Amino acid sequence: MEMKYRVTISGFADEIDPSLDEQLRVLRDLHIPQMEIRGADGKNITEYTLDETKEIAHRLEEAGIGVSAVGSPIGKIKITDDFEPHMELFRHVVEQAKILGIHYIRMFSFYIPEGEDPAAYREEVLRRLRCFIECARENDIVLLHENEKGIYGDNAARCLDLFQELFGAHFRCTFDFANFVQCKQDTLEAFEMLKPYIDYVHVKDALWEGGKVVPAGQGDGHLLEILSQLDERGYAGVLSLEPHLVDFSGLAALENGHREEKEAASKGEAAFRLAFASLKEVLEKEAV
Repeated sequence: MEMKYRVTISGFADEIDPSLDEQLRVLRDLHIPQMEIRGADGKNITEYTLDETKEIAHRLEEAGIGVSAVGSPIGKIKITDDFEPHMELFRHVVEQAKILGIHYIRMFSFYIPEGEDPAAYREEVLRRLRCFIECARENDIVLLHENEKGIYGDNAARCLDLFQELFGAHFRCTFDFANFVQCKQDTLEAFEMLKPYIDYVHVKDALWEGGKVVPAGQGDGHLLEILSQLDERGYAGVLSLEPHLVDFSGLAALENGHREEKEAASKGEAAFRLAFASLKEVLEKEAV
């Protein structure tokens, strides 16, 4: 793709197909050099042993596809859940990241009980995140916090709170347009607040009314304006496609057990191709 951009395109290839071979085929056909690995052959990446992870790494290397980040579910438990088993899972993901040859792990800041004030759980959120960060520091890992519906860091103000407390070499920001829209958070306001901390970008868009996910540039996420500003700031990181345009394998679990009704644009491969084409259109507009 001819662009003036310095960015690298990646994506959640498990939205193409559960089969890793199919994921790799489509990525190669689209000349997308990396994936944000989340699911392979019908299982979440965290479910694989370290030996199995080595085999996945070998398959990726043979296909010539790199890994931009581990798209982990770390931090996607309730803040009231037992933490130690989750910390053990995090240590496992850290070892997987090393095997996959990547320093980035996507993560979250814990689901807050519905209807309760997130401020009541702030200190416990920070305590747990500091445990992650210390382990990340010891292993040369960068944690990428994603804003997500229902977690402590779902809106810009609480994301800013986390970064003002914890930002550094091992804790940085993944900016997700659609998730902010679905939380009724204006993305331009969020970008203005969080731009010093952004180290990674998820590309999906959504409509303000109803929160339906749509292709990049067709929603209310202000992708064109924000990507233009990122480019002006010299952003040379990853734009990771996370289409969410079909009801792909594992979506119910990712939505915290609350499956939203989605109109499937088509099967996963076609939807992923649509997401990629839509991103290219946005980037070409910005390049004019």
